Amino acid sequence: MTSQAASLESLKLDPATYDHLETILTNKNGQTPLHKRFRAMFTLKNLADKKSIDILAKAFDDDSILLKHELAYVLGQIKNPYANPVLRSILADRSEDPMVRHEAAEALGAIGDLSSLNILEEYLYDEDVVVRETCELAIAKIKYENEKNGQEISKSIYTSVDPAPPNVEVQSITKLRDILLDKKLPLFERYRAMFALRNIGTTEAVLALAQGFDDPSDLFRHEIAYVFGQIQSPDSVPALIKTLENMNELYMVRHEAAEALGSIATSDCLPVLKKFKDDQERVVKESCEVALDMFEYENSQEFQYADG
Repeated sequence: MTSQAASLESLKLDPATYDHLETILTNKNGQTPLHKRFRAMFTLKNLADKKSIDILAKAFDDDSILLKHELAYVLGQIKNPYANPVLRSILADRSEDPMVRHEAAEALGAIGDLSSLNILEEYLYDEDVVVRETCELAIAKIKYENEKNGQEISKSIYTSVDPAPPNVEVQSITKLRDILLDKKLPLFERYRAMFALRNIGTTEAVLALAQGFDDPSDLFRHEIAYVFGQIQSPDSVPALIKTLENMNELYMVRHEAAEALGSIATSDCLPVLKKFKDDQERVVKESCEVALDMFEYENSQEFQYADG
């Protein structure tokens, strides 16, 4: 057992761990900074048991779109069908922000239960295009994995459960770029090219991905920013800064650009994150707050981005 696994097991044995994390995550005293709540959230993600899922579900009562979006993401990453009911209820709630509903749909795809196909197919015709496109991707992912039926599926070289497996048949960056940018192709195939380019991660691959910021799909542009946060390449910083600074860009794309800059954490990321930490869009403002905390973490000696 690794030292990290042993540490997590010892945390699970202490009931006070869960009480402490719930107090922080749900902001019971009304004064907990958002970045500390995020760290508690990722500790619960690492604990990854039913108690953790129950605590994460409670935090959906919050009024922060960013927090609720991240809660849905984390529930998908835990990959436990126990989270399906809460995710389905979030997707079905048309009063919820589309950014949160989109993430709930994506999380259902990450968990991969065939039983989720019905609700995902129902919201293929949602009034919000981001929700529609996410349901399209989640359905394709679940069907793809089911058709593989236990066969080896190409996986992320990162720790994440992705909306689509990387395309491993095409090795050429130029060909992958062509697939990525071909709006006539299904979104699932374009995402597969996106994650293949992410796994390659060279300057050429990063510059090919950056061309995706010209795509008309908000969801697609947001995912480009997300993979840049994973690659952590300084080559992506100019495109991310341009995206964050674009006041005409959708808030969910700007938010993802801010978090990616916090993850990359080079010196030229800091001024722009400080510049937008009081942005008029709450999601962007809060993302910059979290990104500044991530920037500090990336430049520290801390073992992991969690508080456990």
